[in-house]
Amino acid sequence: MSNFSSEKKSVYMCFSTEYIHTGHIDIIKKAANLGELTVGVLSDEVIASYKRYPLIPFSERKALFENIIGVGRVVEQKTLSYKDILHELKPDIVVHGDDWRTGFQKPVRDEVTGILAEYGGRLVEFPYAVSERFSEIEKGSRKYLGTPDIRRGRLKKLIETKGLVTALEAHSGITGLIAENTKVFKNGKTYQFDAMWVSSLCDSTAKGKPDIELVDMTSRFRTIDDIMEVTTKPIIFDGDTGGLTEHFVYTVKSLERMGVSMVIIEDKTGLKKNSLFGTEVTQTQDSIENFCEKIRAGKNAQKTRDFMICARIESLILERGMDDALKRAFAFSNAGADAIMIHSRKKEPHEIFEFVDKFRAQNSATPIVVVPTSFNTVTEQEFKKRGVNVVIYANQLTRSGFPAMQKTAETILTNHRAKEADQLCMSIKDIINLIPEE
Repeated sequence: MSNFSSEKKSVYMCFSTEYIHTGHIDIIKKAANLGELTVGVLSDEVIASYKRYPLIPFSERKALFENIIGVGRVVEQKTLSYKDILHELKPDIVVHGDDWRTGFQKPVRDEVTGILAEYGGRLVEFPYAVSERFSEIEKGSRKYLGTPDIRRGRLKKLIETKGLVTALEAHSGITGLIAENTKVFKNGKTYQFDAMWVSSLCDSTAKGKPDIELVDMTSRFRTIDDIMEVTTKPIIFDGDTGGLTEHFVYTVKSLERMGVSMVIIEDKTGLKKNSLFGTEVTQTQDSIENFCEKIRAGKNAQKTRDFMICARIESLILERGMDDALKRAFAFSNAGADAIMIHSRKKEPHEIFEFVDKFRAQNSATPIVVVPTSFNTVTEQEFKKRGVNVVIYANQLTRSGFPAMQKTAETILTNHRAKEADQLCMSIKDIINLIPEE
């Protein structure tokens, strides 16, 4: 049953930590006293999905544990679920702190106990060690992750690490916290959003203004500041058309300096109209030559390699055809665009899939971005399989928030009091708990 000598039990425990404190050393000693100890270290991709982007890469974290007395060997655990590693190693004993008996990790514990019961293994739990020093270090790490120079480069690293990243729209500090902290555990994996999308539509809507580039950049930068003050995740900025090339250059410099990871600009000119109107309103597409020059000017203006300029192609929206969309995509990537966004207002994803397949046949490296507002039946896994790298949920918090607030207002008017509205409202205590104390 064990891969080790029959004279000693085989023991397994897993870590995600980047910092070793006395509590870790203590539980490692206890585990090693039970038998031959194997330590699992969570992969970078798992930590990025489960906790936050790791400041110390897997190779260094693995070496850290390899040099601790009592650890026999170190292996990579590629999922938050222990299922695969337990079936592979079949340890006699799994060791863990008792903190996972309740809360977010309880389903992981339940799965472990079920698998151990299948072959006669057992779970040994020790009291979880709370370290004030470790808590301070972790709080300091979050602040570090929120600094402009660190935040800016993480989107590119996440794309390289995970293959596909997801972004949720945020238009205020509190919606940024929702995008930052919402997590779901399902089928042995933890899911959270990787980044935030600061949309001109949602920013304008929150201010009660039409989505026609009426809200100036100074105001929009203030929204970014509000979100950045309370979050750590990368930010993708909706730059509309980018404006005049001369103006776009300064926008790039400002966004890069603030720590934004990517700006997306669309290949249209004139007064901005929302793409979902398509040909119902007059919209003018920029020439390939002019838009390439805007991309080149933006790339020449930036100071670091971390900042990304994404070219958004409106050919399918404006019914100019697939050939025009592909021609622009290749031209824009050759002009220096770090990513290509392809958009469609059709409910079926066929033309998006066709574009991705044909683009990938000639360009396997440039990231592809999609915003599945209309073609929303496609799963993230399907997008990833086809070669998409970034999925942006561009307006769902705004679209869900306003109907709820409108319903609450109507309920108060109908009943001439607030009691009936309580069932529609989150408690003030729960709202306060969303906001971290510094």
